[in-house]
Amino acid sequence: MVDEPLIRVADVEKVYKTGDVEVRALRGVSLDVRPGEFVAIMGSSGSGKSTLMNLLGCLDRPTAGSYRLAGREVARMNKNELAEVRSEILGFVFQSFNLLARTSALENVELPLVYRGVGGAERHRRAKHALERVGLGARLDHTPAQLSGGQQQRVAIARALVGDPKVILADEPTGNLDSQTSVDVMALFQELGQAGITIVLVTHEPDIAECASRVVVVKDGLIVTDRRQEPRPARAASTASAEVHP
Repeated sequence: MVDEPLIRVADVEKVYKTGDVEVRALRGVSLDVRPGEFVAIMGSSGSGKSTLMNLLGCLDRPTAGSYRLAGREVARMNKNELAEVRSEILGFVFQSFNLLARTSALENVELPLVYRGVGGAERHRRAKHALERVGLGARLDHTPAQLSGGQQQRVAIARALVGDPKVILADEPTGNLDSQTSVDVMALFQELGQAGITIVLVTHEPDIAECASRVVVVKDGLIVTDRRQEPRPARAASTASAEVHP
């Protein structure tokens, strides 16, 4: 279908078994996300939000229900197809930056393209462009130890962007950042959303969720509220300040 959502989760359940004990992490969740939406998923610890994020990222499969991503039923994909989807459709940003410590920002961003078999010159060009896009054009040769926490998260965002994903999945991306740096990072996510990238972000911070155009609250494995809102503009940092501060 031409108008099918980019993400369509229908009646999804996820049950984990530990011995004779069953834990119902998701109890029949349905969620549509259309191209260009910026969705914040909120919920307390144990609510099921992280399980939902893992399913959206094709890192786990539902026990029951359907998940269609870009029109394809994820349950029917084999291991190679799932890896291809994660590489070409999804970009991931985590709370811990997951950067290689002794590797430059440029090389960290190039890494996903290495796995895709992209040649050296093209990898370099695309990684440089991604870092410039997040305001780190002057930090290409810096290792993580030479970068602040905010700059490291920007490298992680550039790494997510370098494969031209349709969706960025961000799991508590401001969790290790101070308040001002969190604002700068959220301003960057808003800019990416305005450029047409679909963003699904997990957070427990209401002020971070205010930056999204839609907030989904998960409790006890169910979606209890799903509301659209006028996003609060994050205080956008200029490129010059992004080069120095975050």
